[in-house]
Amino acid sequence: MRTLIAALAAGVLVVGLTPAAVASDSPPSSGPDVISAILPSHPLRKSPQPLPLTRAIRPLDVSYEYDGRRYTLKEFLDRSAAWGFVVVDGESNEIVGDHYFASNPGTRFQSWSASKGFVGTAVGIAVDEGHIDSIDDPVTKYVPELGTSGYDGVSIRDVLRMSSGITWTEPLNIPPVHLGAAAGIPVTEFAKRRRRGWEPGSRFEYSGMNSFVLAWLIGKATGRPFYRYVEEKIWHPAGMASDAVISRDHHGNDLGYCCFMATVEDYSRLGLLYLNNGRAGGRQVVSESWVRESTRPSAPFNEPDFENDDTGYGLHWWLGGGSHGDYLASGFAGQKIYVSPRHGVVIAKSTLATVLTSDSEQLVAFRAIAAAVAASRG
Repeated sequence: MRTLIAALAAGVLVVGLTPAAVASDSPPSSGPDVISAILPSHPLRKSPQPLPLTRAIRPLDVSYEYDGRRYTLKEFLDRSAAWGFVVVDGESNEIVGDHYFASNPGTRFQSWSASKGFVGTAVGIAVDEGHIDSIDDPVTKYVPELGTSGYDGVSIRDVLRMSSGITWTEPLNIPPVHLGAAAGIPVTEFAKRRRRGWEPGSRFEYSGMNSFVLAWLIGKATGRPFYRYVEEKIWHPAGMASDAVISRDHHGNDLGYCCFMATVEDYSRLGLLYLNNGRAGGRQVVSESWVRESTRPSAPFNEPDFENDDTGYGLHWWLGGGSHGDYLASGFAGQKIYVSPRHGVVIAKSTLATVLTSDSEQLVAFRAIAAAVAASRG
């Protein structure tokens, strides 16, 4: 049984906010940002062939019940402090619902741990291309610098499914890493200092450091920096329409565990890539087998709790409970990339801080929205 945990990170700063604006059918240019400004970043240049998303707003009839009360879509957006929100009908690639508060379609939002969906995808592509022989290889095959750490001998699979065995408590350990990186300490040093605390592959223990190790590994295995690999293998072929950035430390190490800054429409394009079994723009970006493996329980201890409708965990994706078959990338304070294969719907949502709605309530709301989109089709 898993509880949906979003990575805790430090140092958020709001800069350059503008009033809300109406989305246009043309790809948004880079706009004002809601970003982490304490770290430098690497650029992700927009795709030369952006995936078109046509704005065709529908009057969605959405309400849902949670904890004995019924809420409307507007109440959900208000209570969950949505600053950027898009609903995409994956059957037509239409934006059928959107909402912007003190922002606009060009605003780039902080992903926090929703970035892990990109990290997992990059691992899958590296496997597809033969840069990684198998996710059952030890991480030290590709990153020998971790040979004296708790990661020694740990499989890539166990790192992907958050079962690495390192000693870690997310809310306590991530802020010092983030602030240390801002102060000039290489994040690689934090990774090398981690120690073994329990048997890898025996239980779930969420750790942002696992995602950094994967980003580091991708750079070593492919011979290209993580950000460059993401740009070439995900950002461009998936058709991202706007420039974005990835935070890094002062030594050029991309964080991986957080801190993409991108538009909600581009976050939704990652969801569409998965909804379409790894295809975008007529090409296979990541293998269908990787999409399938990433979005199903990665171990018995990562099975969703169907009785309690609790989430499970795949390979860097959270899995919806019950029989819904949905999944999502999730970040601190309410950043979400939600995919409903049953209804053919993707939802991307960004906030500054969600204090009135829990992760479980947001999942209930997303399911109601996805069902309403399916019902609205002619």
